[in-house]
Order: sequence, then structure tokens, then C-alpha cells
Amino acid sequence: MKSFKELGVHKDFVKALDGLNISIPSEIQILSIPVLLGDRTDFIGRAQTGTGKTAAFGLPLLQSVDVSRNEIQGLVLCPTRELGQQIAKSLFRFTKFSDKIFTEAVYGGEKIDRQIGALRRPTHIVVATPGRLIDLLKRKALSLDKVKTVILDEADEMLSMGFKKELNQILDFVPQEANKWLFSATMPHDIREMIKEHLSDDAHRVETSGKTLVNENIEHKYFVCDEEEKLHVLLQFINSQYKERGIIFCRTKKATQHLAKQLIAKNISTDAIHGDLYQKERDKVLRAFKKEKLQLIVATDIAARGLDIDALSYVVHYQLPESEEYYTHRSGRTARAGNSGLSMAFVTAFESNKLRAYEKSLDISFERVR
Repeated sequence: MKSFKELGVHKDFVKALDGLNISIPSEIQILSIPVLLGDRTDFIGRAQTGTGKTAAFGLPLLQSVDVSRNEIQGLVLCPTRELGQQIAKSLFRFTKFSDKIFTEAVYGGEKIDRQIGALRRPTHIVVATPGRLIDLLKRKALSLDKVKTVILDEADEMLSMGFKKELNQILDFVPQEANKWLFSATMPHDIREMIKEHLSDDAHRVETSGKTLVNENIEHKYFVCDEEEKLHVLLQFINSQYKERGIIFCRTKKATQHLAKQLIAKNISTDAIHGDLYQKERDKVLRAFKKEKLQLIVATDIAARGLDIDALSYVVHYQLPESEEYYTHRSGRTARAGNSGLSMAFVTAFESNKLRAYEKSLDISFERVR
């Protein structure tokens, strides 16, 4: 088993990782770090959420910064405010024993003037959501002229949230010779187009665990029932999990709100997140969940993008997702950081065929619960 030191990570960062109890590199870290620390290269990494991608790109990025130069040298683009905050926090923690490397996170839902003020301070790395970065570039609040490395984290999520135009604009703003590192759980057509347009033909490619697109620490189970029985079956399932916490997925905002109300009526501490919530309301729900004041969140696929909550015991597919990519993203919310987890689907007899298709394409197997 390789250590971070053997991968080429500087001793100051290794010391910080030890303090965070991170001593054994994950698969994506072993595959990425030596390449990203090496020659200048474009890079494509295919890996699930929760596999340690932030350290995989963050450590080489930090190691590439020249602290004597007070200019933005690294740019990390990500789909949501939560993920942006989390990446910035990780980068800060990794630098506990090294020279001061300054990272600023910018995202929507926050006063832009405050962020403009923050960017006037020395800044080496900017972590940004695409929409807010475009606003800041229009206001000339920052310059990307000296950027040496651009990272697109969860690129498929950014595209499915409608950021295609912004990403293309941003990549045009960045110096031609900058390294471009792209990380994505899935490779839909739009991502392949973006790679073709903006990354070099000889970009280094890595993919974790061959065909395994879904974290192998997740158990996949399903229960067949009629639509009108689902609530009753869900309540039985929640009771069987004692006080364990999880996320329940529905396809629509309306279904999410309705189910949350039904669970609250049964005295289960629940709240919903969906696309119509203001950022402030969404943050309030997530804070309550992280502080364990809520046992469950009911969410739509888009609303759950970029959520990072450790210690989730299970996810429930109350309604199956629109696509298998969404199944991958949903399931990846559990079994993070080496823990195990459960992905439970409630399906009608007709829908169980869809699970057969998932088994084939995602290389997983479902166990039927009776």
C-alpha cells in the first residue's frame, strides 16, 4: 500500500493529512497525484463522489502554487455552494503546516460586494460556482490571466445544472497553456464534447475500479409494492433503521413536499429540499440535518447536487430517478469515506425491470427484500 509521501506529496502536507487522520491514499488519489505532480498535463479522472477527489487534485494544486507571487494561480469550478465551501475548507486544512496559501470561495446566494472585497486580499486559489464567477469576471473583480491550473470538479453535475455556456466562457478566459483537470462520475455526451473542445488530445485519463461506477461499499436492495402502499412500507423501513439518518429521493418538487409533510405528520423529524427554496432556506435545512436535529431529508435530484454529508446510513429511492446517472449520484450520498451504506429502492412490479437494466450497465446487483 502506497503512502502519500511515496506518491510525492510534500512533507508539510503529509503532516496536515496525518492530523486529519488521512494516512492511506484512496484509489483515485493513487492514480491521480503522481500524474498531477508530474509534467504539465491535461487530465480526466472518472470517479464517484466521496472517493477522495478533493485531496487527489487539491494536494498537487497546492504544491504547484508559488507563494511569492500574489496572483490567482489555481481555479476550481464546482456545481454548488456547499461543495465550494467544503473544497475551500479542505485546502485550508491541508496547508496547516505549509507556507500560507490563500484560497477564496465564491458562489451565488451570498452578497457579491462582500466577495469582491475578499478578492482584494492576497488570493492564490479561487474555488467558484460558474454563475458567480462569470458575474465577478464581468465586474472585473478578479483576473484569471495568471492561472496555471483549472479544475472542473463534478463536471457532469455542472452540465446537468445548465452551466454549459458559463463553463465554455470561463475556459476561454483562462490562458491557453493552463493545465485543465476534469473530474466526473459519468461521461455523458456533453462532457465528451467539452473535453474535445478544451482539453488536449493527449490528456491523461484514469478511471477508478474498472467498470465499477458505483461505490462497492453500498448494498443495493429493493422492495416491490404498489404505489399506494409505498408510504406504509417506507415507515416500516424507517422504523427498522432505528435512529439512523438518510436521504429520501423523489423525482419532483411536489412529491418531495408532499412526502415530507406525510412523514412530519407521523412525528418523524424531516424536512425537504427542492429547487424552489431560497439559498438561505436550503442552508437552514442542511444545518439542521448536519447538527442531527433532523433524521431525514426528502430531496429532488437537482436539489441534492453537491451535498456532502458524512455518516449517512442509507438513501431511499421513493421514486426511481429519470436516468441511471442519477441513480449513481443518489447512491453515492451514502458509504462515504470508507464507510458502508444502503441504497433502498421502492418499486412497482413494472419498474423492477429498470433495476435489471441498472445491474447490467452499472455492474451492481440488487437484492430483493420480502
